[in-house]
Amino acid sequence: MNYKRYPDGVEGLFFYEKQCPAHRPDWLETTSVPRKDGSEIHYCVINGLPALVWAANLADLELHTFLHRAPAITRPLVLAFDLDPGPPADMVQCCQLGLWLKDLFAQLKLECLPKTSGSKGLQVFVPLNTALTYEKTKAFAQAVAHVLEKEFPKMVISNMQKRLRAGKVLIDLSQNDPHKTTVCVYSLRAKDHPTVSTPVTWNEVAAALKKKSAKLLTFEAADVLKRVEKLGDLFEPVLTLKQKIPAIDQIQK
Repeated sequence: MNYKRYPDGVEGLFFYEKQCPAHRPDWLETTSVPRKDGSEIHYCVINGLPALVWAANLADLELHTFLHRAPAITRPLVLAFDLDPGPPADMVQCCQLGLWLKDLFAQLKLECLPKTSGSKGLQVFVPLNTALTYEKTKAFAQAVAHVLEKEFPKMVISNMQKRLRAGKVLIDLSQNDPHKTTVCVYSLRAKDHPTVSTPVTWNEVAAALKKKSAKLLTFEAADVLKRVEKLGDLFEPVLTLKQKIPAIDQIQK
């Protein structure tokens, strides 16, 4: 896991820490990832409550994780689409794009799950849990983004240049890479008023779009605990559901 540490709180400076600290406890597991220069990064493995508490003690206020699990660092277990609104677009427009994504995946016989980023956008995850490479998943994700960008050019964009994003929703595909991380489900966001990256239902996404209310998809820690008690883990299929992505030429809108 890539640590995002706030030693002086959310109002202070933060820094990312990839290399697992030398002062880590003996029981904390690590996994080695090669760099391009031939050296290695030893990442901390967060695989249980003690490791999670230790990370929190380092002021790791946000948890950013890979789309793979060690030691299979070249095998993505999920596709991730980060829907990032460019003002004046907001979560409402993200909901519309999320539903378009859902419809497209339904045509491809793929299930997908939504979660809030905990910030201003929505994220859509497609569980895979099959033998795939990042090369294949990235190409598939790009093809999906281009189809929606072509179909809905007034709202959807895949180009990350900020000057082109005003009033549109960026489909950010950059997480579909072995070196990239994305905010983990149930992670707090480091803000004065902390919200949580929360799994939601598609009915909730549709309701937020219908009522044009971003607040319906804004959750704090206490809200999320109540939701889990009532609804269970809505994101559990991300870990268990096995799906195969079709050939790129089958993507149509």
